[in-house]
Amino acid sequence: MEVRLHLTFVILLLFIFWTEYNAHLSPNGARDMALIGIVLASVAVHEIGHMLVASGAGLIPKAVILLPLGGVTVFDESRIAKPEPPLKAWKRELQIAAIGPLVNLVFALIAAGVTLAVLPEVQLWKWPFFQSSNLARSLVWANLYIAGLNLLPAYPLDGGRILRAYFARGIDAGAATRRAVSITHALAMVLMVGGLFSNTWLTMVGLIIFSAAQLEERAVIFQSVLDNVRLEEVMLTDFATLSPADTLEDALDKAVHSLQDDFPVVRGSDMVGVISRQRILEALRAEGNGYVQAVMNKLFEVSVRQESLGSAFRKLTSRNLSIIPVVEDQRLVGIVTLQNLMHSMSLLAESRKLRRGES
Repeated sequence: MEVRLHLTFVILLLFIFWTEYNAHLSPNGARDMALIGIVLASVAVHEIGHMLVASGAGLIPKAVILLPLGGVTVFDESRIAKPEPPLKAWKRELQIAAIGPLVNLVFALIAAGVTLAVLPEVQLWKWPFFQSSNLARSLVWANLYIAGLNLLPAYPLDGGRILRAYFARGIDAGAATRRAVSITHALAMVLMVGGLFSNTWLTMVGLIIFSAAQLEERAVIFQSVLDNVRLEEVMLTDFATLSPADTLEDALDKAVHSLQDDFPVVRGSDMVGVISRQRILEALRAEGNGYVQAVMNKLFEVSVRQESLGSAFRKLTSRNLSIIPVVEDQRLVGIVTLQNLMHSMSLLAESRKLRRGES
């Protein structure tokens, strides 16, 4: 599983440096980094709780992006057999969402108990609760803050996920997410503006929530493209092919004069294999000149014009493929490569976002 840190962690680090310097008039880099480490550990515990419950419900996490208040987890949709009824999906979302704040609350109670037993001089209820000068107290309150803030109806925080799932009972998932994101944007703006007149930490929280909502909105647009665009709209129709009788040197020469990285291998009107530019080079270096037939991959997937981008993308990623031929009546009419698929999806997602902004 892939784990990434969101840019807001860097922003939070700079914010902590600034606030701590203003409070003490001297930097303390080691303790400030330790404070960031506490936030990261608290968020990681929060997301682990989510993933354990999600795995028990049959959802396999594929990647997670960690933000200072939680995370955005991408699940392997190829393992979901069919869409669930809205009520069942809402109950499952409620279970997954509830475990995050609960885990942080339990973690905070354990940390408080250990702190009071080992360091009785630490005053857990003394303000400020979250400060680099008292890391033990900060550990307790970081988890309490994360648990409490995740109850806000701000997507993708846990309260916002429950709100989105509630909306999805009557409308499609994309529209439900957009409605939840709109509410989140309004709440984030209130926090950011309110923080300017009270506590700058509210502004920081608002910025993190706004960034998380933007991240989820892009994911929804991306998923919309995957589900609704057909291969015939993005497949390459002007492409080069190779023959199994071509020599590897001839194939390399053709690859040099083409923008393709992957080539279908065709005998007459029948497709018999696929080969990549990298495979041609590796075979030439290892064995010298030979024939394409000897080194081409004879196991490949095919798609049809009407197949969705999502289906093709799952084939490419789950089976570690780099090219999918598109056929019609057993005739090769186009190709889809991972490179052109990613390029097409990003352009289509951006065009849909622009069209929605104009309407």
